Amino acid sequence: MAGERTKLIVQTREHLGSSETRRLRRRGLIPGVLYGRGEPVAISIEERELRRALTGAAGLHSILDVEIDGTGAAHASILKDYQLDKVRGGVTHVDLHEVRLDQAITASVSVHLIGGELAPGVKEGGVLSQPLREIQVEALPLEVPEHIDLDVSHMATGDTLRISDIVVREGVTFLDDPDTVVATLTAPTRVVEPEEVEGEEGEAVEGEAAEGEAGEGAAAEGESAADAAGDQGTTEG
Repeated sequence: MAGERTKLIVQTREHLGSSETRRLRRRGLIPGVLYGRGEPVAISIEERELRRALTGAAGLHSILDVEIDGTGAAHASILKDYQLDKVRGGVTHVDLHEVRLDQAITASVSVHLIGGELAPGVKEGGVLSQPLREIQVEALPLEVPEHIDLDVSHMATGDTLRISDIVVREGVTFLDDPDTVVATLTAPTRVVEPEEVEGEEGEAVEGEAAEGEAGEGAAAEGESAADAAGDQGTTEG
């Protein structure tokens, strides 16, 4: 839901380095950096507090009112980047970026295909594919959508939908090429089984056997003829 704002309380970090980062994580704190108009501020955030802030209706596009050390002053910010533990999957570091609510920002927004099971092409056995998962958009911080829905319930086999087919909400601009393919519906791949050729193979084997027998018969006749010729020569001699 665009326009959602969430309060996020953070603490400044006085000590930096990998050992301090590991110590924070053991205490359930996520290290991070808040970038703004001045110098970047090293911060730490309670893991459950960060999870709460980023699992609201606006998801990762929520506007975070960052309050540092309980001062009461809120810094409107967005989640710019984050790192995940490759093994456990938890967040290990975040980058927050302070923004002005009256200036447009760019963001990557996920695309959701809606109604795929109702598409005529899918009902006929076709395959629905989504080559593009995210679209780059430009909008005011409070207007960035959580996700973009694309209705594919009307797609038939052979149809293709592009970015230009998506209805753009007022205040949001798509930055990617309008001709970029978002969804396709193709006919299923059919595997053609090879025809059996047992009869032909049998005939070939029989033919080879017959040729072999004929060859052996000819060889036997040749040997008999040679023997007869030899006997005749002996008699004449």
